[in-house]
Amino acid sequence: MTAPIDPWLLERLVCPATRTPLRYDVERGELVSDAARVAYPVRDGVPVLLVEEARAFE
Repeated sequence: MTAPIDPWLLERLVCPATRTPLRYDVERGELVSDAARVAYPVRDGVPVLLVEEARAFE
């Protein structure tokens, strides 16, 4: 399990594709963009906000 994202940081992070807020999925350890329908990985506590690293979901 990855470390949770700092709430202060989470309030400031946005999806690089849509510029909309992200939410943290604790179970998967990902930052989710509902607007873009993708999830960005968090590796060693560091969000990887690269569109090419995002996982698409339905």
